[in-house]
Amino acid sequence: MNRQGNLYTIVYTAVIVCVVGAALAWVSLTLKPKQNDNIRIDKMQQMLSSIRVASDETNAIELYGRYVVDEYVINIEGERLEGKAFDVNVANEVKKAPSERKLPVFVCNIDNSTKYILPVYGTGLWGPIWGYVSVDDDGCTVYGAYFSHQGETPGLGAEIATEGFAGQFKGKQLFKDGGFKSVAVLKKGQKPANGEDYVDAISGGTITSKGVQSMLSSCLSCYSAFLSELQNNKK
Repeated sequence: MNRQGNLYTIVYTAVIVCVVGAALAWVSLTLKPKQNDNIRIDKMQQMLSSIRVASDETNAIELYGRYVVDEYVINIEGERLEGKAFDVNVANEVKKAPSERKLPVFVCNIDNSTKYILPVYGTGLWGPIWGYVSVDDDGCTVYGAYFSHQGETPGLGAEIATEGFAGQFKGKQLFKDGGFKSVAVLKKGQKPANGEDYVDAISGGTITSKGVQSMLSSCLSCYSAFLSELQNNKK
């Protein structure tokens, strides 16, 4: 074959593309299990942070197994559904109508009492934001919280991922006067008009802070029947 001809160039290019493509596909398949393991471990670490347990990639699995004693899926009525809570894609569920969502619940045993971890997912200024809120067995008091983001501005909206912000949620109440009221996120010095508990927003991160407030309201309200039942069981 004439190496100077167009046919040779086309065949040579096609062979190189096939070889490189096959190599990349092999690498992707080889690394996929490790990538999935890393995603699982990171998710465990985030949930552990919401119950104020520090962890890293070396001990997250062991600590998760120690503290998370049960998990299940419910609907908006608080009724159990089939499926594993850990496998629910919350990002997909929030796109559905509340009555159609699968709601994961993770049951923890810490400080000699039961806590419930509830995932939340929403939108910040530049992309998705998400987190986990843990609630005492009274179905009302926030035990802890963890938040993260995909691309919020460092030093501004990205501050939702800090302990300084998430730590404000400890002890906040999700029910007032017998009804569900989410935790508001307000500019420092402001107070909510409806009497709900509130935390200070991120200075300079107004849109991201509002995103957190909206995320909490839209996601946690779907658990109101479940949380109400916990309250009834404590009476």
